[in-house]
Amino acid sequence: MTEPLVFEDRHDRHVAVGVGGLLAEFNVPELLTAADIRIAVRVAELVGEQSEAVRLALALAVRSVRGGSTCISLAELVRSTQHPELPWPEPEAWHAEVAASPLVDADVPVMRVEGRLIYLDRYFELESDLCRDLVGRDEHAAPEPDEQLLAADLARLFPGESYAEQRAAGERAARGWTTVLTGGPGTGKTTALARLLAVLASQARATGRPPLRVALVAPTGKAAARMKEAVAAVADQDGFTDEERAWLKGLTASTMHRLLGFRPDNGTRFRHDRRRRLPHDVVVVDESSMVSLTLMARLVEAVRHDSRLVLVGDPDQLSSIEAGTVLRDLVRGWGSAPSSPVTHLRSGHRFGGAIIDLASAVRDGDADAAIEILRSGDPSVRLVAGDRLPETIRELLLPDARSMAELARVGDGEGALRVLGSHRLLCAHREGPFGAETWNQQVERWLDADAGHTLGRPWFAGRPVLVTENDRGLRLYNGDTGMTIPDGEGLKVLIAEDERRTFAPSRLGAVHTAYAMTVHRSQGSQFERVSVLLPDDDSRLLTRELLYTALTRAESSVTLLGSEGAVRAAINTPVLRASGLAERLDRALGA
Repeated sequence: MTEPLVFEDRHDRHVAVGVGGLLAEFNVPELLTAADIRIAVRVAELVGEQSEAVRLALALAVRSVRGGSTCISLAELVRSTQHPELPWPEPEAWHAEVAASPLVDADVPVMRVEGRLIYLDRYFELESDLCRDLVGRDEHAAPEPDEQLLAADLARLFPGESYAEQRAAGERAARGWTTVLTGGPGTGKTTALARLLAVLASQARATGRPPLRVALVAPTGKAAARMKEAVAAVADQDGFTDEERAWLKGLTASTMHRLLGFRPDNGTRFRHDRRRRLPHDVVVVDESSMVSLTLMARLVEAVRHDSRLVLVGDPDQLSSIEAGTVLRDLVRGWGSAPSSPVTHLRSGHRFGGAIIDLASAVRDGDADAAIEILRSGDPSVRLVAGDRLPETIRELLLPDARSMAELARVGDGEGALRVLGSHRLLCAHREGPFGAETWNQQVERWLDADAGHTLGRPWFAGRPVLVTENDRGLRLYNGDTGMTIPDGEGLKVLIAEDERRTFAPSRLGAVHTAYAMTVHRSQGSQFERVSVLLPDDDSRLLTRELLYTALTRAESSVTLLGSEGAVRAAINTPVLRASGLAERLDRALGA
């Protein structure tokens, strides 16, 4: 047996001190942490499982969830490992040993085995429930629309060939209980959504039913606010009646957690579930790529079978920070079904040019095309590398920071918020030399130098803030943004969401300065200009989906701060998450 690979510091919290054998050999960076190993050891001891190979499989299953996967394939882990020097068990025999383990074969199993995949029990149940609930929705009698009215509404709301893809989505929504609407930036997802909602409302009126109860939701407060604004903006376009315009503009939006109802006694359960379903006739989820397996399963179980469910998003963006790739799995699992509810929008409607070309090249994994676009000289996309990076970041961030401070000091919070929304530095990392926190602190030091003294810490007029956790009591949600302004007696924070509200800084708990933010936290937001700080090309966070997501936050220009090597590394590194949902859906539909 090879010598165990260990961290240099034996006091490092990632080192499983006191654990020997096979698990100790796999206690290496980027593979298993001390927490993964200790969970596996403790749980195995509870059921009397002594096999080192089975304990290793359990630790790897725990690790996989931390990495965003919902299951593991032992054979695939061995095949694709970055640590071939480790003593990996023979996959087939290893899998069989796990399948026969009391961790699996128990009244209350810890792990589940299905085909080649191994799950922690919780994620097996979540995946099974979600698949069963989604497939079960189509087992109920399909809606029966007024065909003459439907044809007239589709022609009015989706006129001409340019609306062909959106029209297909509108018709699917009228004829089925579930609609999945996907597409990249500028393909008209919100246009299709607003117009299909008008189609559904028209059908409800024709049958004499009360006005449709519609829930517009998104994973974050910022994404929910943007959806509400975008739907209201579409209502001003041609084709809508005055009644439809007023109705669409009156729709409200919220986070998924707020819709489902928090339960203080349970962090993963909600007031609305399969026993207390939501009262709404239509539930729309925007930015569905951000939704974890757990949250999507909880939402779908709470939607009535005779209510429409509309999932909207871009499957090529970053997935949830938590485990699951639900939207991508739905597209894969449902995409080829004869009666698939998936409509993929491909035609660009909002913007084109170099940004969309660059994002498309990144999405398609074409590094050469992406580099060619960056070298083209187009002012809307540029790559800045080399020794000028710090100076370039200063040039990008400091003028806006100064403007926000000046506007805030004279009480113009709205003006300062407009400046904040015009540009953002996006980072792959939260900490370290390429991290958002590092550059937020640097901007504050630059402002200190301007003022000739240290500004108040952490609060000062002009400090932009980002809410990073939901606060039910204050009705503040992850992704909300705000601006610090004087109020005569001190400072207050103006929150830039639906209704403008102010809070004393002392009431705000989980907030960060927001000159820069991580790409993950930028999902659901749009900015006129975006700068993207790329880490070194060996960063594990540098992925195709991260770069694509960052690029698609921009409306008019993108500046990439880093090397061509980092761009290539990102494009050539797609996120690999293991999931069985797509195959499960495919089997269920083929049964």
